[in-house]
Amino acid sequence: MKKVFKLGCLLLLVALATGAWAQDENNSNSNDDENATKQEKPPEVALKPSVPSDYVIGADDTLRISVWKEPDMNVTLPVRPDGKISMPLLEDVQAAGLTPIQLGNSIHDKLKKYIADPRVTVVVIGMNSQRIYVLGEVQHSGPMALLPNMTMLQALSSAGFTQFSKIKGIYLLRMQDGQQVKARFNYKEAMKGRDPQQNYALKPGDTIVVP
Repeated sequence: MKKVFKLGCLLLLVALATGAWAQDENNSNSNDDENATKQEKPPEVALKPSVPSDYVIGADDTLRISVWKEPDMNVTLPVRPDGKISMPLLEDVQAAGLTPIQLGNSIHDKLKKYIADPRVTVVVIGMNSQRIYVLGEVQHSGPMALLPNMTMLQALSSAGFTQFSKIKGIYLLRMQDGQQVKARFNYKEAMKGRDPQQNYALKPGDTIVVP
């Protein structure tokens, strides 16, 4: 009788231990799944707008104009050389010299004659009015559209080098305070991350020369 009792107690202990191990295993797997989910979820980062809010529209820029709940008024069009655009219901509208917000307000005021409380959105999708120039021993010489925050390295990667390029002798020409200034640029050093200050942020009208 005692042996049967001892055997029963032993089996009970084994069952309890097995249950506790299974519960711990389930909890561990659950925690692992949660941790994996947290690791797989990409961090949320606030992206900077591709076009600065104070960007001034110019000729040859491409605009996307949307009017809320008015699909026939939604258009994508270039700014003409005279700085104006044409939209349905409206005559020529001056666009060059205005920011996207200012142009949206101007279109809003003109559309009030035809639409009650028009909500206008203007987005610059092609910044073609602001240009830089890349000259010399490059594969693509001439004017280049200036993208937001474009640097020397980015412009040169688009222009490409020829087999005769002297990449240690590259320089930047810029009009500053009414005078043209010259700044040296060592491509190899910049590619290695050395002297990052020389990887200048480009401005409209800059000229990059690759001897």
